[in-house]
Amino acid sequence: MSGTVPNNLVWKRNEIESPCVQICVIHPETRLCTGCARSIDEIGAWSRMSPEARSAIMAELPDRKPAPMTRRGGRSARLKR
Repeated sequence: MSGTVPNNLVWKRNEIESPCVQICVIHPETRLCTGCARSIDEIGAWSRMSPEARSAIMAELPDRKPAPMTRRGGRSARLKR
């Protein structure tokens, strides 16, 4: 053997697939990460989940709304409190 690694194995890594986009902010109302749309519990348990459980969550993520799309009202909403 010459000691070389086949090209198809050079970049193969044994890492857990994750939807994380490194914008980790939990929205106070939805309790979801505004970057990946996972809940704080899902993020905390991610490395211990089975591949099937992670795949199921990843399939749900496109339908989740991590943050409300409407404005909260700004100054006028605060004055009404």
